[in-house]
Amino acid sequence: MSAVEQEDNSNQNRRITWEGCSVLLDINDGDRLVFSRLTAGSIVKIGNKNYPLRPLIGCPFGSLFQVENGANGPSLACITSTAEDNNAEDKKECDLKEESRDNRALIDNNTAQTLTGEDIEGMRRQGASGNAIVEALIANSATFENKTSFSQEKYRLKKQKKYAPKVLLRRPFARSICDTYFKKYPARIGFLRVDTLSLLLSFANVSAHSDVLVVDMIGGLITGAVAERLGGTGYVCNTYRGDSPYSIEIVRIFNFNDEINKRIVRLSLDELSDNGDLKEDEVMLQSANDSNADNPSSNVVLESLSLEGGSMEASKVYKAAKPGEKAPQDAIKSWKENGFSSLIIAAPDVDAWSIVKEVLPFLSFSAPFVIYHQYLQPLATCMHNLQVEKMAIGLQITEPWLREYQVLPSRTHPHMQMSACGGYILSGTKICNEKSTTTTQ
Repeated sequence: MSAVEQEDNSNQNRRITWEGCSVLLDINDGDRLVFSRLTAGSIVKIGNKNYPLRPLIGCPFGSLFQVENGANGPSLACITSTAEDNNAEDKKECDLKEESRDNRALIDNNTAQTLTGEDIEGMRRQGASGNAIVEALIANSATFENKTSFSQEKYRLKKQKKYAPKVLLRRPFARSICDTYFKKYPARIGFLRVDTLSLLLSFANVSAHSDVLVVDMIGGLITGAVAERLGGTGYVCNTYRGDSPYSIEIVRIFNFNDEINKRIVRLSLDELSDNGDLKEDEVMLQSANDSNADNPSSNVVLESLSLEGGSMEASKVYKAAKPGEKAPQDAIKSWKENGFSSLIIAAPDVDAWSIVKEVLPFLSFSAPFVIYHQYLQPLATCMHNLQVEKMAIGLQITEPWLREYQVLPSRTHPHMQMSACGGYILSGTKICNEKSTTTTQ
């Protein structure tokens, strides 16, 4: 990445897609959710056909696309809703009233539709659009006019999803990513629900210029959500046991710029616990890094050399910042002296108390901490041990509760299927006692 490209990346309009960014494709109003990276050759499979995603590059997030079968094969075409279409939909909703007819006399024996599969394939070969096929199905249905207005709308929507699917281009952020993973791969994020994620950020008092210590063993969702809220200020430090850091692959879906990626760092528990002076080789390495920082020319790589008119021009390539680099020494020194401003733990595969007693000493006094777990008993045991050791006050276990509603004219009701449990949260505030004072000294 050249210097100009690096500046363009920092000034990138995050409301418009660009080549290489991650997007969330919402197919048929949430029936299918797909993460994809926009490139010239990327595709998405809808039904039994592959559709190129190149038309999505350069479009604003929130754009709606519809499947079309053109001369060059299947493609996605952007559709724009006009004011007349919106007014027509509003008028249709306002005109809804009580109906005397119902569907009791209708018999589903597969004889009401006179349009055959061969006829539909013939329309497709002739270049008919999906909407034209849907209208033809409605016109050839013997029972459509006898159905209630609600049943007619449901029938139309069902056929539209099959013959004229729509794709909504959504921007990946903490809520949409958490919702998608919870619906598709809940085990990868420890069955963390979006309302539980919001409570974790709220209880931990994550705000600008905070230094947040995170134990993230759910793919990097917590790390990305904290970094998104920090907005390029402060640090989010992902700590881990041993020599291998935990995976934070979900962070790349957030499309963070270099400024935010620099604030996502990692540091092992052994390095945090080391209170001794730096070794001689570490001091030499640190001084070498400082000298490189003072001399910007040593941080670049020459990509190409060209001779024009007797002068040599060098094109400099800068290494883009990646999330999860090792924390800088000045930040580590500050954390060891002052502690972190908050702590978030999401480690469903590790005993809660064993990890808390290791990382809680790195938190500053009067700082909040939150612990997430899918089950109640590990948090209850951890809460009891914290009370016995007198390490924290204000301890409470919270069970989030969420109910989603369908909001439609004359059809507003809770969803028929919903999540029964969103896990549990143990929150509290670290205090200073004799043991912690002795440990600090």
